[in-house]
Amino acid sequence: MVCVVYHPGDELLRFVRTLAAASAHPVELVVVDNGTEHDVARAATAEAGGRLVVAGSNLGYGAAANRGAQGARTPWLVIANSDLEWTPGSLDRLVAAGDEQPSAGSLGPMLLNTDGTTYPSARALPSLRQGAGHALFGHVWPGNPWTRAYHARQESTGGYLREAGWLSGACLLLRRTAFEQVGGFDESYFMFFEDVDLGERLGRAGWENLYVPDVQVTHVGGTSWRERPAPMIRAHHASARTYLERRYSRWYQAPVRLALRIGLATRERVQLRTPSR
Repeated sequence: MVCVVYHPGDELLRFVRTLAAASAHPVELVVVDNGTEHDVARAATAEAGGRLVVAGSNLGYGAAANRGAQGARTPWLVIANSDLEWTPGSLDRLVAAGDEQPSAGSLGPMLLNTDGTTYPSARALPSLRQGAGHALFGHVWPGNPWTRAYHARQESTGGYLREAGWLSGACLLLRRTAFEQVGGFDESYFMFFEDVDLGERLGRAGWENLYVPDVQVTHVGGTSWRERPAPMIRAHHASARTYLERRYSRWYQAPVRLALRIGLATRERVQLRTPSR
């Protein structure tokens, strides 16, 4: 299991302590610390009997996850945020679902917010119309039809397995051979969209991304950057531009790329001007 952190707090200790009950089997924990102060990560990793990797600089999420996964020999890898709280047996049930589905390249549980609502973690790949409409109007008009369609969740409280276009990198079980086949996370995404890109590449390589709603994990959300949202807003929009411009890269799609750049730039400015709550 690879957990990427950046100046973590008490949530990392909760992650470690709830992880102890998530599996009846030994779990090898690798914590990759992108920050500059390592005391919390060192203490939590020692408590879990894991291994701490000090990145030396802020590599970003995908690059740090790749660093932590280097040299792994287990059939399955888990990439997880430090602000998760595991439920008893959840990891074992997620792995069991993967073992039953040889076509599964990635699997993700139902992620719950702290108030019990569902965190969006299993989505279809964004279409041009939905993505553009969401980018332009999602923040200023949350109920617009494009955002509603974009947020049409593949999550639900019922059912055992369902296929998704991509699964959230906040908690992601990966078949190691599939992850290595596609080259891991694309490190050109500093943060955000690395999970969308990975899900798309796994699908193109013939693997399935499977959502497992019977397995539930709590996602506290945003603990590493809640007090410093501006850099993450910029990173999110930079990754969105990278992903969409690569997706619509043909010469005749230049007007599409221009429209997307304008829409994303407008949305970024609006979000940066909006006071955080």
